[in-house]
This record gives sequence, structure tokens and C-alpha cells, in this order.
Amino acid sequence: MAHETIDDYHAALAPADRAICDRLRTAITRALPDAEAQVWHAHPVWFLTGNPITGYSKLKACIRLLFWSGQSFSVPGPTPEGSFKAAEARYRTVEEIGSKALDLWLAEARVVQWDYRNIVRNKGRLDRLG
Repeated sequence: MAHETIDDYHAALAPADRAICDRLRTAITRALPDAEAQVWHAHPVWFLTGNPITGYSKLKACIRLLFWSGQSFSVPGPTPEGSFKAAEARYRTVEEIGSKALDLWLAEARVVQWDYRNIVRNKGRLDRLG
């Protein structure tokens, strides 16, 4: 099902999943107040200057928090995901969210970025930003 807004996305979730997403959204919005938030490829995603930074999605058994450049973070925690630079954390309950770790990851997400915005133009090559 396609959702037009992040509120629509949250409204369609089961209460336990919505609680996780509400907590993540609050933390992301607080840490990245200048980021543009939108539903992108059917999931909430936050962008800085057009570059995807973080977002979350409902998987079968959990909520996945994705950091597009998370494999380059110096703070441990997120696990590698995919063949580029992304890393993820998975949550089954809201209690599993470590606020201190999440805040550290979000702080790193602001400064550690790979250029996903131009990946097609660069023919699949990722360049480090900043």
C-alpha cells in the first residue's frame, strides 16, 4: 500500500510497530531538524541537500532503521546492509531502542555521508561527501 505522508505510513501500522516508528521519528526530527522528511520508495526517509540520510521501514518481524552511510560510522552498532555503504538496526519492541546509541548514530549521519543523490549519474560509484 502506498502512503502519501509519514503520518499515513504510521497510521497503517500495528500499535507496537507505530510506537517504534513514533520514537524513531521523534529522535530523527530532533537530531536532523533541517532534514527534508518524505515518503520515498514507500517508506519514511530523511534527506540533507537531496541526499538520503536515514529512514525506516516495516519488515515482516521488525522495524528496520537504515542509515545510507552507516557502514562508515565510527560509532559501533548498525550492521552492514546491501552492497553499498548502508547499515541498519532492527527493532521488535520500542524498549530495544537505545536512545544514547541512536543519538550518536544520528549525529554521525549528519557528517558521514556518501553521495547517493548522484549514484546514477556516477554510474554506480559512490563518492564521499564533506
